[in-house]
Amino acid sequence: MQPGALGGASGPRPSARRLVPGPLRRPAVALLAACVLLTAVVGIRFAGYRLPGWLDAAFGPRIQAHLGRFPDLLNWLPDVGTLGPVTMMTLALVLACAAARRWSGAALAVVAVPLAVGLTEYVLKPSVGQAIGQSFPSGHATSMFALAATCAVLLADPPRRRVPGGVRLLLALAALGLAVAVAVAMVAIGAHVFTDAVGGAAVGTAVVLACALTLDLLASAVDARRREPALP
Repeated sequence: MQPGALGGASGPRPSARRLVPGPLRRPAVALLAACVLLTAVVGIRFAGYRLPGWLDAAFGPRIQAHLGRFPDLLNWLPDVGTLGPVTMMTLALVLACAAARRWSGAALAVVAVPLAVGLTEYVLKPSVGQAIGQSFPSGHATSMFALAATCAVLLADPPRRRVPGGVRLLLALAALGLAVAVAVAMVAIGAHVFTDAVGGAAVGTAVVLACALTLDLLASAVDARRREPALP
């Protein structure tokens, strides 16, 4: 039998179980902190009472001018970020992880995407968004970036690397590109301003990273407990 073929052999299997591999943990923590800070700065400093904020005034009209030339695209692209498609894409990720018996990945998709959407719609919009006078952060951007970040985490270090690293990188970039497209489309149709989209992107990414790192900590704690010698 080849080492590690069944996941129970000796070797670097414990680290392979982690959602965020060791070399990427510090960058993931740094990105998480940056997303939290960005959400606070954009929501408090640049958005709200001075509508349109200089960021919104600088980027919003340009986005609308450029994408306004593609009305057919703007007719369907915002629908990708609605509840139905987001639910189906989340379910697809869960089923893919279940088929690969990667239960931590399935748990990440089940928890992180709904948590990001719930945090935006039921906590941040009614509090921060209402306080600054706009629909902040964008729910479409939140959900799509949560899905993109989940895909990136799942593709970073899969247990069975049957797909080459270059292909996995392209898949992650494709998910990110779709998230950016949906967020920008919401600005182009006037449903959100630029800072709403930026805030949604930061919230969605931060929630996924926080959930992935938390699941890894729980897995490490379980492993440590299993290694403890049994009491006589």
